Amino acid sequence: MTHIAVLGSANMDLVAYVAKAPQRGETVTGREFLEIPGGKGVNQAIAAARAGADVSMIGAVGTDSFGTGLRNALEHSGVETGHLRTNEGRSGLAHIVVDDEGGNAIVVIPGVNATVDHLATGDENLIASAQALLLQLEIPLAAVTAGAGTARRHGVRTVLTPSPVQPLPPELLDSVDLLVANEREAAALSGVPEPLGAAAALLDRVGEVVITLGAAGCLYAARGAEPLTVPAPRVTAVDSTGAGDTFVGTLAVALTEGRPMTDALVWASAAASLAVQRIGAAPSMPTRPEIDAQAAGVTA
Repeated sequence: MTHIAVLGSANMDLVAYVAKAPQRGETVTGREFLEIPGGKGVNQAIAAARAGADVSMIGAVGTDSFGTGLRNALEHSGVETGHLRTNEGRSGLAHIVVDDEGGNAIVVIPGVNATVDHLATGDENLIASAQALLLQLEIPLAAVTAGAGTARRHGVRTVLTPSPVQPLPPELLDSVDLLVANEREAAALSGVPEPLGAAAALLDRVGEVVITLGAAGCLYAARGAEPLTVPAPRVTAVDSTGAGDTFVGTLAVALTEGRPMTDALVWASAAASLAVQRIGAAPSMPTRPEIDAQAAGVTA
C-alpha cells in the first residue's frame, strides 16, 4: 500500500439544497440542510484512503464540536490524524448552496485553518515518508510553500490543487510536480480562457498539468509530449461538491501505484463521476471496488 500525505484544510460543510440558487437580494426556500465533513484537505485525504492508499492528514481543527466531528470522519475513513492539530478557536466552515442541476456556490470561513502557516514538529518526517504530498490553497501560502519545498527536497511527488485560485509565487511552483486545476482556475492562472492554451501556458511554470473539464473529462499536458484528453463516464450529476477533490485523491493513488498516466486519469475520472451522483463531498467518495467497476466502462 502506498503512503500519501495531505497538507490542507478541514472544514465542516453546511450544505443547503435548493431548486435554484438565490440571486443577490433574493430569498428562496430550500428542501434540505446537512452538516457534512469537508474542506479540500479532508476531502482529498478521504478520497485517497477510500481508493486504497495509506493516508496521513496534516492540518488543524478547532476546539468546537465540529473539530471532533472532522477528526472522527477522517479516522472512520482510515486516515491517520496524528499530525492533525487541535487549535483553540472555531473549526473551518463552508457554506454551500447546491442546486437541482448539481451546481454549487461556496463561501469558506477558514477558522483555525488560518493558523496552519508553518510545518509543525514531525511534519517534515511525515512528508518525507510519503510517495506523494497533496496540497491545496485553503490554508496559508506559507505552509503550502513549505510543504512543497520539503517534498521536493525528499523526492516526494507534489500535487497542487490551486483552489481557491490566487496568484502563486515562483518558489511554490518550482516545487510542484503536477498541477490539477479546473477550467476556471486554469484560465485565471494562465490568462488564457481555452483549456489547451491554458495548459500550454502553465507548462512554462510546472512540468505537468491536468485540467478537469467537468462532464467532458480532463486534459493532460506535459513538457515535450502531446496533450491527452480523457473522457468522463456519462452520468446525471446530483451534487458536484467534492468531485474535484475525489479526482485528485484518486489520481494520486493511481500514480503512486505506478500506473501509466492515461490509466490513472481514467480511474480518477471514473471516481469523480461516481461522486457527483451522490450528495455531499466526503460521504460521496467511492471505494476502490466501485472505482474499478466504473473505470472498466471508460475508454481513453
